[in-house]
Amino acid sequence: MDFLDVALHLDKYLLVLTQHYGVWIYFVLFLIIFCETGLVIAPFLPGDSMLFVAGTLASSGAIDVNMLITVLVAAAFSGDNTNYWIGRVIGPKVFSHEKSRFFNHEHLEKTHAFYERHGGKTVVFCRFLPIIRTFAPFVAGVGSMGYRRFMLYSLMGGLFWIGFFIYCGYFFGNAPIVKQNLSAFIMGIILLTVLPSAFGILRQRLKPR
Repeated sequence: MDFLDVALHLDKYLLVLTQHYGVWIYFVLFLIIFCETGLVIAPFLPGDSMLFVAGTLASSGAIDVNMLITVLVAAAFSGDNTNYWIGRVIGPKVFSHEKSRFFNHEHLEKTHAFYERHGGKTVVFCRFLPIIRTFAPFVAGVGSMGYRRFMLYSLMGGLFWIGFFIYCGYFFGNAPIVKQNLSAFIMGIILLTVLPSAFGILRQRLKPR
């Protein structure tokens, strides 16, 4: 069993987990979403496609959709807040060296200014961008974005992100064309969500210094 196989056949693996663990499947899914949003070392977890497949299972009655959304919004919100406070605590220490090329205080001030102006929409929009959504709350903490403001937009972003993919799976996941080509749809979701991040990184690298 490898990562690609799991990612492309999430429906089978989630169904087996649901049958094996029963109500504990909510805790398993909570941990996956919490780790993806709360730990900087776990941006590779398949959040979007997993939410879509979980919604598909919910439409078949294997999982309760209302409980699923409640648990996963709580996971995304608590993960974001954990990541934020890690950045908030570590940031001032890491960026305290004036002569450091990458971690000097000037960069910290620029990050803070950016999040004061654009932090709200950044926290919400980045929910839909794999990898970037793992680092956005950490950077918000590093930039000392106001915590109340961060909490509000984090909750909004979590509701939009979880609700969108869960309900897409719930209403469309069992349609014949989707069900018969679910692996292709999962791959499409992965590509569509990863491409904007990849394009942005490529554009930044090609930009004249």
